[in-house]
Amino acid sequence: MENIRQMPIYAQNTWGLQNCIYRFTYLWLRNGDNFWFFLTTVGESRVYGYRFFGGRWNQYSVAVRDIVNFHCSPPTPTLY
Repeated sequence: MENIRQMPIYAQNTWGLQNCIYRFTYLWLRNGDNFWFFLTTVGESRVYGYRFFGGRWNQYSVAVRDIVNFHCSPPTPTLY
């Protein structure tokens, strides 16, 4: 994902992640893993949502301390 602009590190600050709720978010983790994630809830120590693997969207959670970087997609426009 070279074309996604690198964002500042927010690993210990959930404020930036709160802006990504109900949006597709690309996560980079400390273990080198990176993937698209649909964020639904931000807790104090974990984020919750859905990750696509195995051919379908599965519930998934990630520890905030494991997130090195993230990038949110723009909000989806609605008809209302």
